[in-house]
Amino acid sequence: QVQFVESGGGLVPPGGSLRLSCTASGSDISIYAIAWYRQAPGKQRELVAADALGSLIDYADSVKGRFTISRDNSENTMYLLMNDLKPEDTGVYYCNRAVWTPPTFKEFEPSVWGQGTQVTVSS
Repeated sequence: QVQFVESGGGLVPPGGSLRLSCTASGSDISIYAIAWYRQAPGKQRELVAADALGSLIDYADSVKGRFTISRDNSENTMYLLMNDLKPEDTGVYYCNRAVWTPPTFKEFEPSVWGQGTQVTVSS
């Protein structure tokens, strides 16, 4: 089963940028729809960006125009570039598989979740 390790989080001021990385092992991500998820304190995990093999990409309304998902299949790695960060972007960010269920992406189940990477946006 594919497993993921996230990195790149940190503390940034509002308006700042971060690039998260996620390296997969155990399987080749080039055959999967992949996504970034986040979980804010006291809230449920939500999908923020997803990529169906590069042919279909979607973002949560709250991050459209600010976040960019990408992948490097040769490195079995995916990325999330986050610009113009806001305090409400604070949370633990995870990567994992996703499934396209029109008109939206959803979590792929069952999945093994990594530790995630903490993003804190604060002045």
